Amino acid sequence: MTKILLNIGENELTATLADNPSAVAFAELLQKGPLTVAMEDYANFEKVGPIGTTLPRTDTEITTEPGDIILYLGTNITIYYDHNTWNFTRLGHIDDVSQDDLKTVLGAGDVTVTFSLKE
Repeated sequence: MTKILLNIGENELTATLADNPSAVAFAELLQKGPLTVAMEDYANFEKVGPIGTTLPRTDTEITTEPGDIILYLGTNITIYYDHNTWNFTRLGHIDDVSQDDLKTVLGAGDVTVTFSLKE
């Protein structure tokens, strides 16, 4: 199980990547160094931002859970803090965080998140 870190302000969260080709490609991207993404709040249930490249998609219809890290359209990364059902590619899930804690860490507006591999 590949682990990644998410640095959000003063907070550091750990996530476990999914077992699919998209998550493998994301881990390979992070092997080149940390990825900082400016993320916008969308519809009061997710933060979304461009990753600057295209990753392979393995979309399936899923219902997200708070803490899910999703690849959207192959070019954007999304952190869900609520539920949504759509055709997505799950990249991973943030470990051991409640919905309320996640909302506090992500804040009410835009946020910058740095993703990196956990050593």
